[in-house]
Amino acid sequence: MQGVTVADHPLIRHKLTLLRRKETSTASFRRLVREVATLLCYEVTRDLPMEDVEIETPVAVMQSPVLSGKKLVFASILRAGTGLLDGMLDLVPSARVAHVGLYRDPDTLQAVEYYFKAPEGLAERLTIVVDPMLATGHSAIAAIDRLKEAGAAELRFVCLLAAPEGVSALRDHHPDVPILTAAIDERLDEHAYIVPGLGDAGDRLFGTK
Repeated sequence: MQGVTVADHPLIRHKLTLLRRKETSTASFRRLVREVATLLCYEVTRDLPMEDVEIETPVAVMQSPVLSGKKLVFASILRAGTGLLDGMLDLVPSARVAHVGLYRDPDTLQAVEYYFKAPEGLAERLTIVVDPMLATGHSAIAAIDRLKEAGAAELRFVCLLAAPEGVSALRDHHPDVPILTAAIDERLDEHAYIVPGLGDAGDRLFGTK
């Protein structure tokens, strides 16, 4: 599927299986999400721009590569995006962070914004939007709409699981935003949950029902 990458590394696939198990504890689920997020972060940042700088090792002076340009932004869709955010920051601790607070209206299934805070200079930064599930795509679309309004020009979307319906919706609305996911599942059920999925990621992360 154009614009969509499935990260099928064996460690990601293994940890995703553990996440899917209904008997996985809250503590284990939280740890696994963080671990998978770190692996996904590695994949989504593999083409970051670099420049050579002069450094001195204990043995010699040399030219060596470092990241160039403004620090990237991780944009977490609250509340469940926090689980992925922690793993991303483990790998890129200097990244800036944006928060987009959204909840899904139970009747319309549309995303409703209740909070937004982003760093300055979004137009000059790569913005990586994170949310565990891409189900209907409504939350992802609303978050990216809001970030673009705030000036973000280069965006990517990262999730644990995606449904074909959500992928299609996000690609239709934002064809310029690449999607990275650990898996694309079969479909959505009548309640807009991903099947077979892993349940409600937020509830499983925070021990709520």
